[in-house]
Amino acid sequence: MPSRSNGLAAEMEQIRTLALVGAAASGKTTLAEALLQAAGMIGAAGSVERGSTVSDHDPIERRMQHSLTASVMHLTHGDTRIHLIDTPGSADFLGQSLPALEAVETAAIVINAATGIEPMAERMMAYAAARHLDRIIVVNKIDAQGVSPGDVLARIQAAFGRECLPLNLPADGGARVVDCFFNRGGDSDLGPVEAAHRALVEQVVEVDAAFVDRYLNDGDVDANELHAPLEQALREGHLIPVCFVSARTGAGLAELLDVMVKLLPNPAEANPPDFLVGEGDEARPLKVQPDPSLHVLAHVFKVSVDPFVGKMGIIRVHQGTLARDGQLYIGSSRKPFKVGNLFMLQGKEHVPAGRLLPGDIAAVAKVDDLHFDAVLHDAAEDDHVHLAPLDFPVPVHGLAVEPRRHGDEQRMWEILGKLVDEDPCLRLEHVAATNETVVYGLGELHLRVLLERLQEVYRFEVNTRPPRIAYRETVTAPAEGHHRHKKQTGGAGQFGEVFLRIEPLERGAGFEFVDEVRGGTIPGQFIPAVEKGVREVLQHGAIAGYPVVDVRVIVYDGKHHSVDSKDIAFATAGRKAFIEAIRAARPIVLEPVVDIDIAAPEETIGDITGDLSSRRGMVSGTASETSGAVQIRGRVPLSELSGYQSRLNALTSGQGRYTMALSHYEAVPPSVQQTLTAQHRAED
Repeated sequence: MPSRSNGLAAEMEQIRTLALVGAAASGKTTLAEALLQAAGMIGAAGSVERGSTVSDHDPIERRMQHSLTASVMHLTHGDTRIHLIDTPGSADFLGQSLPALEAVETAAIVINAATGIEPMAERMMAYAAARHLDRIIVVNKIDAQGVSPGDVLARIQAAFGRECLPLNLPADGGARVVDCFFNRGGDSDLGPVEAAHRALVEQVVEVDAAFVDRYLNDGDVDANELHAPLEQALREGHLIPVCFVSARTGAGLAELLDVMVKLLPNPAEANPPDFLVGEGDEARPLKVQPDPSLHVLAHVFKVSVDPFVGKMGIIRVHQGTLARDGQLYIGSSRKPFKVGNLFMLQGKEHVPAGRLLPGDIAAVAKVDDLHFDAVLHDAAEDDHVHLAPLDFPVPVHGLAVEPRRHGDEQRMWEILGKLVDEDPCLRLEHVAATNETVVYGLGELHLRVLLERLQEVYRFEVNTRPPRIAYRETVTAPAEGHHRHKKQTGGAGQFGEVFLRIEPLERGAGFEFVDEVRGGTIPGQFIPAVEKGVREVLQHGAIAGYPVVDVRVIVYDGKHHSVDSKDIAFATAGRKAFIEAIRAARPIVLEPVVDIDIAAPEETIGDITGDLSSRRGMVSGTASETSGAVQIRGRVPLSELSGYQSRLNALTSGQGRYTMALSHYEAVPPSVQQTLTAQHRAED
């Protein structure tokens, strides 16, 4: 009698996982809907335009008619359970698309036959290759007017390599498709099927010497015998299958489901995920086995926070059997939680699940300590296990936010924190230099959707504006300042007199306060008050309202009164003496300059470098990549980068991205300084 563990292993072998990735408008959501209908999971396919699809269930998604989050679904074809993840196609939502690759064996890059290969498809193909995933290309909309399947296939092979070979081909003008792997006869819109069949078999047998000999001797090999070398070819990227389909008409849908079941890998056949144990430089690879009988390892690749349901972690099981009512630990936490709410997902619908096997994708609900990228486990030795981190783009598009109603600052932070928890490409920061709360994202659309969720889901309103630039003030020459503060109001008065001089320090040196008073002209107990007055100017500025940096203040003389001298008098005298000295020391305003790194198509390099020059930027170097992209490195004042992603999109047809990091501070041009000081005087 077979053991229970053997039965679970056999069940696991009937699991497939795919992420539908690629450009917006390639038809990923419509394809997912059509596959659900073809598998009998839904009665009728919904429509993106009507907002009735399973995956785009968020009200904002339905209104915008675009996927904004990764949506998980499942279907059954024969005895095989297939998990699908529909991902957004906009580069602004890579924080949703990239983690989906952590949860699947196969990345299905969906390409619109009418528009061809777009930058997002190229980007997701590269990300999937870097994560050692099996890859398949699904050419959708083959029924579109004017489509040439031959031209589409040629462009795919030019972009991604000759290893991209069709598993099926359109026939009858795209009304149906014919198999090329198991079938060697018949015709297609691209000619005889036999040529495509022969190319496929030759590509697959190349990975196995025994099959090469058989092929050379017999002239062909039965495709039904090629399962093992086919899986090896997929793992090694030696073969990237191409399937043709029309989600609208249904052409190729049944064939695509058959491909998923017969040819794509189960969890035991794909490359193992890149798990590590330990932290930092001491981290070492960990082999995780898709074995239902071992201890549990599951990864949280998405977090959803609902104001009514609470926090929900969407997980992929990589090892062991996860059962309802079992106990799990989150990372290195020593406090276990009980798995009381375990669901398979069908868009927004929750389907109760009793247990999960390696390869299964589901949700664990109502566990507040769950967080993105957490590893769930049931064994103490797995405390420090984690997946190799994804290479997310850095969010640099900032927006300053403040609550519309005074006193709601803490609540705003709490709500924004929940939204940021759901997206690893959002960042929330309090900028001390400008006393602003700034949220950073990947683009204008990314932040616009964040604000809409803030208002629609949490009913919280904020005011927004571009973040202030953290300018600084400093001096370029030595100077002296003096002030006598004397105030008499009928009773005890106020008196304090301060003489000081200031000197510029090297950039980045900060601030020094030196006491050189001799003879008790300023008694020692009043020196801290003088420094307090000086520091008030450091904080609020003297010429343009920005903090003063890189200056040494030397207090060397003064006068006091035995009765009227008080701390407040010397603080006032110190502040005004310092302001006088600064204005005599050739003050300048400093601005932050950032290192910028731009990735864009090579043919746009001239436009980008010219645009950077117009923004007072300097290009320090360029480097070409094999993909045809170019990396442009340079430095540019931060104030010149307001709205830069929109400009970069215009220059590169949406294909350019950039990151930046603070380099140093340097003096603004005189015209800018005049504007800033005039604005400060007007505000005062």
